[in-house]
Parts: sequence; C-alpha cells; structure tokens
Amino acid sequence: MASDSERYLGLAGFRYALRRFLAASEAISRQAGVTPQQYQALLAIKTWPGEAMAVKDLAEQLLLTHQAAVQMLDRLSRAGLAEREPSSEDRRSVIIRLTPKGEALFCELAAQHLDAMLGEEPLLTESLQRLRRLNP
Repeated sequence: MASDSERYLGLAGFRYALRRFLAASEAISRQAGVTPQQYQALLAIKTWPGEAMAVKDLAEQLLLTHQAAVQMLDRLSRAGLAEREPSSEDRRSVIIRLTPKGEALFCELAAQHLDAMLGEEPLLTESLQRLRRLNP
C-alpha cells in the first residue's frame, strides 16, 4: 500500500535526521571535553525557568535518579562548569548555577549544536510534512 510506504519513508527519514544530529552532538561535545549528557545538563541548567535549578529538577530534566544527578553535578563542579549553593528559601536544598566558565562553554556549544540541528532541517521538514499528510 502506497500510504504505508510513505509513512515508513517519513518515519525513517525523521529517525535518520535525528541520528545524524545526535552523532554530531556527541562529536561537538566530546571535542569540547564534555560528554553529551554533560552538555544536556548545562542546557537544562541554563534554560531552567526562575532563579536557579535544584538537584531534583536536574534529575527530572535528564531522566536520571537523584544520585545519578548528584554524580553528574559533581563532575560538572570538578570541571568548574557548575556550582552548588544552599537555597536561601530551604537550607536543605541545593541550588545549581553555571559558573562563568560553564556559561562560556555552554554558549559555544549551543551555537555549534544549533548549526548541526539546522543542517538537518531539510530532511526533518520533508519527513514531518510527509507524515502530516498521511495523518490528517
């Protein structure tokens, strides 16, 4: 059936574009000396709404356990990219912020990631348009 073939082409194209972006993201991150998950953590911290992010929020954003988020934060802190401070509202809570070094690295990586993502735009657009036509 032609619509099944079109649907599969749309799904395959979309997944191929995602895999290409993720491979580029991994290379970009590793060239900067961070893991892709550490870049994702920097992105989550930088874009968190409000004043600052708590460890539980980082865990939620990265789909990690609390302990894994603490370990991620430990690595970011040792690298000088993020810092912890006690919450002024609840001393039991820890607030996470990017350091100036973390901000600078994040900005550099975000620009490279945007370029890589936009490079996949034609295939993503074509694939999504094909899928949208088939799923009214």
